[in-house]
Amino acid sequence: MAKELPTTAKAVVIGGGIVGCSTAYHLAKLGWTDTVLLERKKLTSGTTFHAAGLVGQLRSSANITELLGYSVDLYNRLEKETGLATGWKMNGGLRLACNDARWEEVKRQATTAQSFGLEMQLLSPSEARDLWPIMSVEDVVGAAFLPTDGQANPSDITQALAKGARMAGASIFEDTCVTDIRIENGKIKGVQTDKGFIECEIVVCCAGQWTREFAQRFGVNVPLVPVQHQYLITETIPDMPRNLPTLRDPDRLTYYKEEVGGLVMGGYEPNPILWAEDGIPEDFHFSLLQSDFDHFEPMMELALGRVPALETAGIKELVNGPESFTPDGNFILGEAPELKNFFVGAGFNAFGIASGGGAGMVLAEWVAKGEPPYDLWAADIRRFGKPHFDDDWIKKRTVEAYGKHYTMAWPHEEHQSGRPFRTSPLYDRLKAAGACFGEKLGWERPNWFAEIEAGETPEDIYSFGRANWFEAVAREHKAAREAAVLIDQTSFAKFHLSGPDAAAALDWIAAGNVLRPNGSVIYTQMLNEKGGIECDLTVTRLEENEFYIVTGTGFATHDYNWILKNIPSHANCTLSDITGERSVLSLMGPLSREILGQVTEDDISHNGFPFATGRMIEIAGHPVLALRLTYMGELGWELHMPVDEVGAVHDALMRAGAPLGLKNAGYRTIESCRLEKGYRAWGSDIGPDHTPVEAGLGWAMKLKSGRDFKGRAAIETQKAKGVRKMLACFTVDDPDVILLGRETIYRNGERVGWLSSGGYGHTIEKSIGYGYIRNLDGVDAEFVQSGSYELDVALTRVPCRVHLEPLYDPQIKKIKS
Repeated sequence: MAKELPTTAKAVVIGGGIVGCSTAYHLAKLGWTDTVLLERKKLTSGTTFHAAGLVGQLRSSANITELLGYSVDLYNRLEKETGLATGWKMNGGLRLACNDARWEEVKRQATTAQSFGLEMQLLSPSEARDLWPIMSVEDVVGAAFLPTDGQANPSDITQALAKGARMAGASIFEDTCVTDIRIENGKIKGVQTDKGFIECEIVVCCAGQWTREFAQRFGVNVPLVPVQHQYLITETIPDMPRNLPTLRDPDRLTYYKEEVGGLVMGGYEPNPILWAEDGIPEDFHFSLLQSDFDHFEPMMELALGRVPALETAGIKELVNGPESFTPDGNFILGEAPELKNFFVGAGFNAFGIASGGGAGMVLAEWVAKGEPPYDLWAADIRRFGKPHFDDDWIKKRTVEAYGKHYTMAWPHEEHQSGRPFRTSPLYDRLKAAGACFGEKLGWERPNWFAEIEAGETPEDIYSFGRANWFEAVAREHKAAREAAVLIDQTSFAKFHLSGPDAAAALDWIAAGNVLRPNGSVIYTQMLNEKGGIECDLTVTRLEENEFYIVTGTGFATHDYNWILKNIPSHANCTLSDITGERSVLSLMGPLSREILGQVTEDDISHNGFPFATGRMIEIAGHPVLALRLTYMGELGWELHMPVDEVGAVHDALMRAGAPLGLKNAGYRTIESCRLEKGYRAWGSDIGPDHTPVEAGLGWAMKLKSGRDFKGRAAIETQKAKGVRKMLACFTVDDPDVILLGRETIYRNGERVGWLSSGGYGHTIEKSIGYGYIRNLDGVDAEFVQSGSYELDVALTRVPCRVHLEPLYDPQIKKIKS
């Protein structure tokens, strides 16, 4: 007798692929036994059944690597737990390098693996061929081998997860289509299916390539695109070893795995074909697309050079199955900012099998506990913004991201598609002045300026060495330290909070003291319940209950959502996003006061306009909100104004500053200066896994005030017990060493962490890195400073020095070596 559809559930999971089944499995394991999974057709019938099944772990994010490592741990035990075969084989993963640049990339990946606790072995071409004897290695420079990577049977592993979910108490219903979600006053009340209504408050949408269209019906944006992805399955190849590791050959854009004595071979072509641009066919399940041999032919030609046996191997099938891809190549997890209790797990970019176990685990914890087990910013749905609502932009950027799947991952590389999408009113002026633009959340932003009259071209040339913009940034940096620079930061996210309870609400959300007098500018963090840093921003108190909040461009959706959802339910206040209404110019440098004084009659003296204050001034007849603060360490102001005023203000400042050496500058100069001054960057140096105490930002909290704030209890506990990690600065004397981040930190010969960020300080003329020094028995300043340190850079140990104070203090012109 068929099980009857329940009328209530604690959570409903939509989609019976590997991620949906994993989420239901983990929710049930957490005690949510009244979890219901609904699948419109049969389990695995969407994308999972035709996945290639390679399972790799290493990514550029430590936590995404941990998530993928969890998948491996789960797959290792799942068959024993459920009694169902999974097809899981930990046969290792091999990655080839066929030129010097790729070999440098692989060596840096090996350092990253080491930093994150993964074993990764570097091999010679002959050693690689010993592991994969049917390949040709004439063009191979070297290879990397991860012994804990592997492969799985996607359908079998999903069925095992489904059985495990049922064993733990969850219910799974196939052939049950969700037709609607009932929402009242912004709250989910239940889901309507073709078999009846289920009352619930939480929905987890793991509907694969159907997710975007489905979620849009309820105001939720999930930027993904179905893309055709093909792989070849051969007949049995004579003398084929059955224990081959998976093989990735990025310089030939291809991947391989052994299957029943034959090979699976696929790749990532530079010209992918989108699918279902007008919608997915109604009855698409257990369905494949027509094989496109002409489109696959270039992949086949590349593969023949690596595996000559393919020339005579019989072809069993050319599988063409659509997979959902995203504009940045990372998957999408988390609670939708547009709809409370609507969670998403989708857009897995053809590594859903590798991600499935871990993605289901973190989604389940996110649902059950209100926050993920660790920082997942790289996959967080709140990383998206305005361009990700534009279907045309999403398609263009996703095509580019797909085509870059196996191309070189250069440091600081910018995407080119869909640009320009969003520009400052100064875009044309800055372009004419030699700006080389980067892009963040759709905004065009100046990264650096070429001296066009000297023959320089404003174009990035990427390298693992010193990049072509190095000297340009040095010029801008020198101007910032000795004269002044003007930087267009219009892309800053800007919010307005007002209402009778605005001050009380913000005082609860912010760890810093936002109740300072009107006109104060407050640098503050906003913390989660574990004391981790969710937001890092500035707040200007305009009036008693009116605040102007400024945060980083890329964090617009995340920070707005964090503030909005943490305003107490009883509070009478309104949060508005005014990013598009305001432009920002940052005037920074020791001569910035002298320059500003030539275009305003307002008192901008130190006593008349102290640090960390803001007020309205007039510049060349235009009203400007001037905030005296800095992210570069120099005297300076952020100048905020309506977008239609910025052109005149910019021109007036440039005219006044030209005789004093004022230069345009870009974001790479900001980065160089902030590294020297020791300012932290959210998303790298600080984030939800790091507390202000660990990051050296304890001074920014209002602990002495006696007032409560979100995360305070965790901070007080940590201060009482001490910390197990501490952020420190590292410098390298060798001028040839390039620090990019993720280099391994060694203290007295023992691995204690990795760099969260890296770059170059043009004043101190050294490479600089920041990273957390970890020790389970506790870390303090004495522990940090008593050690002898090395950094592993591309598997070479480099001596370095550790610092807990800024390397450069403009107030006393002090340089630390």
